Parts: sequence; structure tokens; C-alpha cells
Amino acid sequence: MPLPPASETAVDRALAGRIETALATRALAARPLAGGSTVAVLAVDLADGTTVVAKWGDGMQELEAWMLAELARRSDLPLPAVRHVEPGLLLLDHVPHEAGLPGPDVWRHAADLLAALHAIPQPRFGLGRDTAIGRLAQPNPQGESWVAFFRDHRLLHMAREGHREGTVGADLLRRLEALAGRLEQWLDEPAHPALLHGDVWPGNMLHRAGRLAALIDPAISCGHPELEMAYPTMFAGYDPAFLARYGEHRPIDPGFFEIRREIYLIYPRLVHVRYWDTAYAGPILATLDRLGL
Repeated sequence: MPLPPASETAVDRALAGRIETALATRALAARPLAGGSTVAVLAVDLADGTTVVAKWGDGMQELEAWMLAELARRSDLPLPAVRHVEPGLLLLDHVPHEAGLPGPDVWRHAADLLAALHAIPQPRFGLGRDTAIGRLAQPNPQGESWVAFFRDHRLLHMAREGHREGTVGADLLRRLEALAGRLEQWLDEPAHPALLHGDVWPGNMLHRAGRLAALIDPAISCGHPELEMAYPTMFAGYDPAFLARYGEHRPIDPGFFEIRREIYLIYPRLVHVRYWDTAYAGPILATLDRLGL
């Protein structure tokens, strides 16, 4: 969320020059926004009276702009409009929103929107273009089997990359590979592939007046809606109103709450292990214990 106005500072000279070249208006003042785990994220007030969000630094701005454009083209999700993108700089419209965690009404609105998105059949799992979740690569080769896609390009990919860089230990990797070999026991194929936002959690849900004002920072691919349904439940600030409303639109199959949710949460927890702290491996180990692996 934006910091108080007192935190406003002059805009970095190089950034100001690039903004003026891109938008033909001067950058007057900047203030840091929450996030910025990969690049600096600033709200920048412009001389034309508007405000943009600048993502500035060595990051994946062009990929993020492409993902936002794809979501805008293929969904009715509220999204920040892309004003400009070039290597090292992404400028987005600033979306007015309220501070604090989203309340139940916002979660219900998000469920309405995501259920509608998931109801649209996509031709194959994957995407035909690799994407990223934060700074971590998400391979998206297209295929016909969800279980195979989740096994090879989400679970094993993230686990093996973590092992390669030293954040996932050999024993955890061995147990995850054992799970991968038996996924068909627990996971099902969906009725059809669905386009997923891929990173729905309270920090990416900008809200105002009980509605979702924008869903930011996508990590898109086509997959099983249950992965998207599970993901936000691992975060503080999640509200059960989300899945209650989602189930009114698209019934949730038996077994999701009992076991599949925990299996799907292994993927974002591996992301957190690689991104933040190996302590996030604890819930993964608990799930593997429960599965007898």
C-alpha cells in the first residue's frame, strides 16, 4: 500500500527522464509502494495530474506487461492498464484502493470473477510461453494431461530448481519425487483447462468499497482451477467467503478440502522456500507425512 504523503521524494533522475520520454509529461514526486521483491515499485505523480506505478530495475517487466495484456484480452478481471513497457521499466495506471486486508465482500467478488474466468475452456494445459511467479520461472509447455503438467512443470520443476540452488534438501526432494510418482492416486483431470491468474493472495488484491478494484502481479498459465482455489488459503487474511461463493458458481468436488488442497499448496510453499525461507518446508513435510511418503 502507498506510504503516507510525507514519504514523497524527488524522482530518480534517470527514471524521471525515461518516464518523460515515454509519456510526454514530467515526473514530479515518487513514493515507495509495498512489494518490490524483484524491482523497485513506486507511485509516481505526473505533471498531467495522473499517477502511475513504476516498476523500475532489472526485472521481468516485459513479461509482466504481456501477462496483463493476455488477462485483459481473455478475461473480465479488473487489471491495471499498461501505459508503457521497455527493458527495465513498466508503467501502469495507478488504481485507487483502500489500505488493509480485503473483507468478505471483496473475497466474494473475487470468487465471482475467477469462477467466470475458470468456466471458459482453454485448448490445452500450459500456455505456449513460459511465465514466472515473482522472479522464479514457470515453464509452460502445452499438453493434454493436467496431472502430468502439474507433476513435471510445477511440482518437480520447482523442487529440482530449489535443490539445485540449495534451498530444497536431498531428503525433501526424494519425498517429493515419490509423491510425483503417485499423484494419480489423489489428483483428477478437470473438465477442461482454465486460464489461471496464478498468484491470487491478499497482497495482490487491490480493493475499494467492498469490491475488487484490481488483481495485480499475474503468473498466468492454463491449468486446473483447484490450484487457483487452493493458493489463497495459505495466507493470513484469507476469508472462507471466497470458496463458499466460488462453490455457488462451480461446485467443488469431494476431496478438495480433505487432501487435494494440501497437495496443491506444496507448489506455492516451494516458491516460498526458494524465495524467502526454508521454514516454509514445514507444512510440505507435514503433508508428505500425512500421505505416507
